[in-house]
Amino acid sequence: MGKDKKAKQVEKKIRVAEKANKKAAQKEKKGKTKGRRPGDESDAEDIDLDAVLEEYARQQAQFLKVTEVVSDPPSPRSSSTLVGSPSNSNELFLFGGELFDGAVAKFYNDLYVYLVDKDEWRVVTSPNTPLPRSGHAWCRGGNDGGIYLFGGEFSSPKQGTFYHYNDFWRLDPGSREWTRIESKGKGPPARSGHRMTYHKNFILLYGGFQDTSQQTKYLSDLWIYDCANYIWHNPTLPPHSQQPDARSSFSFLPNEGGAVIFGGYSRVKATATVGKQTRGGGQAQRTVLKPVVHQDTWFLRVSQPTATTSSGSAPTIRWERRKRPANAPNPPRAGATMAFHRGRGIAFGGVHDVEESEEGIDSEFFNALFAWGTERNRFFQLTLRRPRTLNAKKQQVSDRVAGKRERGKADEDELLRNLAALEAGGSVANAQSISLTKNPEDIEPSAKTVKEKIFEMPHQRFNAQLAVQDDVLYIYGGTFEKGDREFTFDEMWAIDLDKLDGVREIFRHEPGNWVGSEDGDSEDEDEDEDEDDEDEEEDGPDPEPEEKPIFVSKDTPRKARRKGKAPDTPSLTTLSTSEPPEPVEFLEPEPEPEPDPSLPHPRPFEALRDFYARTSAQWLSLLPIGKSSTKELRTEAFRLAEDKWWDCREEIRALEDEQEDAGIGEVVGIGERGGGEGGGAGRRR
Repeated sequence: MGKDKKAKQVEKKIRVAEKANKKAAQKEKKGKTKGRRPGDESDAEDIDLDAVLEEYARQQAQFLKVTEVVSDPPSPRSSSTLVGSPSNSNELFLFGGELFDGAVAKFYNDLYVYLVDKDEWRVVTSPNTPLPRSGHAWCRGGNDGGIYLFGGEFSSPKQGTFYHYNDFWRLDPGSREWTRIESKGKGPPARSGHRMTYHKNFILLYGGFQDTSQQTKYLSDLWIYDCANYIWHNPTLPPHSQQPDARSSFSFLPNEGGAVIFGGYSRVKATATVGKQTRGGGQAQRTVLKPVVHQDTWFLRVSQPTATTSSGSAPTIRWERRKRPANAPNPPRAGATMAFHRGRGIAFGGVHDVEESEEGIDSEFFNALFAWGTERNRFFQLTLRRPRTLNAKKQQVSDRVAGKRERGKADEDELLRNLAALEAGGSVANAQSISLTKNPEDIEPSAKTVKEKIFEMPHQRFNAQLAVQDDVLYIYGGTFEKGDREFTFDEMWAIDLDKLDGVREIFRHEPGNWVGSEDGDSEDEDEDEDEDDEDEEEDGPDPEPEEKPIFVSKDTPRKARRKGKAPDTPSLTTLSTSEPPEPVEFLEPEPEPEPDPSLPHPRPFEALRDFYARTSAQWLSLLPIGKSSTKELRTEAFRLAEDKWWDCREEIRALEDEQEDAGIGEVVGIGERGGGEGGGAGRRR
């Protein structure tokens, strides 16, 4: 009997050892995520990325010319790029991206064109298309035209190994032709999560991150590409001059004097206490990487080379730190992507993370829309405006007008039927049987593309792709998380930034299924746990458990690494909102000049055209009378009025909302209304 008990104990130890090995193998399998560094041999497929990319290039070379065909909307993806065409206001370009379904990652290098006026998608193939990637950056070419793209990353399907790009491309928006730029001298090193914008004849590139074999390194280097002389510059700053901290996933917008930066994400070194307190009263400490969501604003001043310098000289730059922006989104959020529109940034979405325990993160997602005035460094929340309801009297007039239109349409249809009957050689009595249905080809494109608007913002998300074209904001894709699952939105929306009269759906599909490689493993673990419970009941408790490992980061490997990607493009994850430490002192910018009170000011509910019609004489009086023609003077006066109208737009919008809440409609000047010369109650009606 004692021998049987001893044999049973031996069998149990063997079973426990097998279970420990199985769990270790499962843990290693789960660890094959994007947190692995290049060079790791942990991928089950043991893939050679160089061979994979060579095969992509070989297949791409089989295309003999640029082709463009009508297509379905793009397949779901994240970390792609979206931009409006600089030469055609009816076109949007979407390139690249990746899709992770919980098990494998797939990367894309297809170029999609969305034709706004036709509500039509087209896919472009070319022998020179860049290789598949995500986390890249692109922007318009400023004075040069075209669209410029740099960098990004590619990985094996199980994301055990990574490859970062340092190639530089130009897309001609008219011919859809890609050209790889081989610039003179040294260019920027490979990276992802960086941002690009333009200033006159320069392309500005800043920040991002690199994956080394030991860690993820965030960058703070600035590179300037001269489109006229085809050369990269890496300007050096004077000693002791200030500059932004290293970061990725920030907003980088053009400005008349250079560019502006807001926000971003990085991980900084910090000291953390680990373990229990010792008898001597001390505790062990170690260095960890603490996630930081930046909330600072910087202005990059770019000065053109002087005439005395040689051609191709680097421009002079200076970083100027500004105060914290007023009315910034609260709580601070990461992944709130931003697009440029008439001197301001339009931001949407984001995520705020609260680290609750070592096992998980509680996140709050947003779908608010903000406008950031880059000159005043102030945020305004934009809200959708429902159509104003008509009172009973106006509704009667509207119904009467609609009735007249319907009767006129009925009379017109009857006349057309009579004519059709006479042309067919029949009688007018048989005219009612003739159908007046139009062929689909005869219907105007605008009539086909009209879609009903909704008055709710799209679902909460972060790292959506944003682009503004012809005063309309387009929102594509984005990511939402629930537990350990990621949902990549497969949809596109449009919002008129002037009217804010609802959200129009371009297309929308339900998010794909989340596969997740750990489902089967968890079942095995449950079975093992059941077996252990039976053993414990039979043979007593197991020996003391091993000491649990200490978690230095509460991000999963994939989430921790994907925070740096994005738009404008945009990346997938930014999952911590710890505030960076406040500097003890920093140089404050000079106060902004107060607006000139003598300049005309827009009124609530006043359209741009009406504002110019009312104030054109005042704007013309500000212009010097010289050799300019009357048409040129009027054009310049309208430009001044337009700048003033957009500059005051958010303040006027707030006044309009207040007046609507108080039941006040359109505000008209007393002098324009007539009968306003008298005093007293006549002015207060």
